[in-house]
Amino acid sequence: MPCRIFSSADYEKGHTVKREFWSGLIKPSTRAFVREARRTPGYSFFDWLHGYIYARWPYLYIGLGTGEHPLARVLSPLLRRLARLFPPRAISDRSSERVTFADTYHGKVLPLEAAKRLVSVKEEISLTNLEQVIPYSRARDIVLRNPDHIVALECPCRASRPNPCLPLDVCLIVGEPFATFVAEHHPRRSRWITPEEAVEILRAEHERGHVHHAFFKDAMLGRFYAICNCCSCCCGAMQAWRGGTPMLAPSGYVSRVDDELCIGCSLCADSCPFGALALEEGVAVVDGEACMGCGVCVSKCAQGALSLVREPGKGEPLEIHELMATAIQSCE
Repeated sequence: MPCRIFSSADYEKGHTVKREFWSGLIKPSTRAFVREARRTPGYSFFDWLHGYIYARWPYLYIGLGTGEHPLARVLSPLLRRLARLFPPRAISDRSSERVTFADTYHGKVLPLEAAKRLVSVKEEISLTNLEQVIPYSRARDIVLRNPDHIVALECPCRASRPNPCLPLDVCLIVGEPFATFVAEHHPRRSRWITPEEAVEILRAEHERGHVHHAFFKDAMLGRFYAICNCCSCCCGAMQAWRGGTPMLAPSGYVSRVDDELCIGCSLCADSCPFGALALEEGVAVVDGEACMGCGVCVSKCAQGALSLVREPGKGEPLEIHELMATAIQSCE
C-alpha cells in the first residue's frame, strides 16, 4: 500500500483545524482579557491567572473566602500556606511598603448618587494613581472601556449563604473586558442590562438598606471592575471588615444628626449596616469612627434629621465627574 505524502496544503489544513479547536475552547472574552493584560504595566502572567480563576469561578472563590463552601475546611489551610509562600507584591514605586490582602482586594463605599454616576459614564476614561480616593497600595485605578457594557451577576456572597438576601442578581460588572467575560462564562447567572437598569438596581438596593461598594482587585488588572450592593449579613467584605481586615474604604462622608429634628425613633440605628448609630437620651448619636458614609440612614429618616457631610479624615469621595474634570485640567 503506497504511503501518502502530505503536502503543504494538508499541513495548513491541519494547522487551521488545530487553531479552530483551541479557539473553540478559549472564549473570545478570555482572549480579550489576555490582550488587555498585556497592555497593563506590571501585570504578570500569575496576576492574570489569578484574575482568570477569580472571574471564572467566583462562587468557589468567594465561598472559600467566606468559609461557606463545603470545601472550605479542606482547602483553606492550603490556601493560607500558598498566601504565605506567594504574598502580594508591592508595585514598583512603593516596593518598600508591606502590601496586605486588603490592598489587593477592597471596596470603596459609595453614597447612592455617586454610584449612579459611576454606571452612567458615557465615555471611556483612564484615571490612575487615585491614592487619595482609593487609599491602597495596589488596585486603585479606574479604567473604563465601553462603560455602557454592564452585566448584572448573581452575587457570589449571597449565593454562598444558606438563606441569602434576595434578589441575587445585584452585582454590577462594569466595562470591558470584565462584562463580556462574566456574561460568556456565567450565562445562567448573569444578564446584560442598560445603564438605566443599573441605576434602578442601585435605587432598589438602597431602599433595602444595602451599601454600594465600588470594588477593585489587583488580579482584575489592578482596577475598578464592579459595583456590589452589599448586605451586612451576606457580604464577605463587610464580614472581613467586622473581623478587623480593613477591606473597605469610607466614602469620604459621615452622617450628621440634627438634634432638633430627631424624634428618637431609632430607625436610623436599626438600619445602619456598620453599627455606627445609637440612641442616647432619646436622640440619635453617630460614632464617627465607625461611620462609613454610605447614606443608608439618611434615606431611612422620615424627619430629615440626618445628612451626609464631608469629612476630610475619611478620604476623598469617588465622584467620577469631578475626577474626570480634574484629570482634564491637569492635561491642559
